[in-house]
Amino acid sequence: QVQLVESGGGLVQAGGSLRLSCAASGRTSSAYTMGWFRQAPGLEREFVAAVTWNGGNTYYADSVKGRFTISRDNGRKMVYLQMSSLKPEDAAVYYCAARVRGATFPPVNKYEYGYWGQGTQVTVSS
Repeated sequence: QVQLVESGGGLVQAGGSLRLSCAASGRTSSAYTMGWFRQAPGLEREFVAAVTWNGGNTYYADSVKGRFTISRDNGRKMVYLQMSSLKPEDAAVYYCAARVRGATFPPVNKYEYGYWGQGTQVTVSS
């Protein structure tokens, strides 16, 4: 069992930055590919970024490539999403998730993630 708790969301002006954090607990949490997803009102939850278990590979949605950076610290059981040059369309609830099935990459399929946090709200003002 893995528990995930996100933090770091808030209100930021367009062009600003935020750093989201995800604290993981559970004996095997460091073994999973970890992802960030987001969901805006009325829209499907969508893939944002993912990092493999050792941090060796990262993947990004085209919409955030070059602006967001995902990283992890397995010693601290933390996953981060550094967001820069934020746009109003980045506003959403952001979720941290652990991938429990699937072996294809990029790991963009939300149905392959079995553990989810409660989400943290990101609001971007124009």
